[in-house]
Amino acid sequence: MPARNDDLRDALRRAASALRDHGPDFALGGSYALWVFGGPEPVHDVDFVVAEPDTEAAALTLEKAGFTIERTPEDWLFKACVEDDFVIDVLHRLNGVPVDADTINSAEEYDVLAIRMKVLAPTYVMAEKLNALNEHNCDFSALLPAVRAVRERLDWPRLRADTADNPYAAAFLVLTEKLGITSP
Repeated sequence: MPARNDDLRDALRRAASALRDHGPDFALGGSYALWVFGGPEPVHDVDFVVAEPDTEAAALTLEKAGFTIERTPEDWLFKACVEDDFVIDVLHRLNGVPVDADTINSAEEYDVLAIRMKVLAPTYVMAEKLNALNEHNCDFSALLPAVRAVRERLDWPRLRADTADNPYAAAFLVLTEKLGITSP
């Protein structure tokens, strides 16, 4: 395992432990959530999701745990950094929709790197990833290994319904059919 992954895993553990012990409620999201279900391990960052009203409480908890909090121009997340390199993205809006407590509470608990935490369901994570596709962000190659790895855990009819309004997502789902990852 590359050193980068070791450092990301350590950052994930530290952040999850701090949030679990001091709040607020959170869920593991993004590519690391898919990794829990067999997807490829990310090498860029870790995504946690908190309810929008809990954003400042999450920032305070992580700052007290030794993370440097970076406010970004995007108004839907903040970054919690370790040594300016290993990043936890804490998202409180997904594709423009505020995260609420129900989203966090709907996530199931799993042991991730020996820490019990809520993890967003693969279908939910893939729907968010597909709905984020647009004319400026349309890299199917980044999504194919993950969707191939978790295909048995995806609710394909729901994924199609939840992404029906996004033509880029629809194109990706046609590609998965043509590649035999799923059936139409």
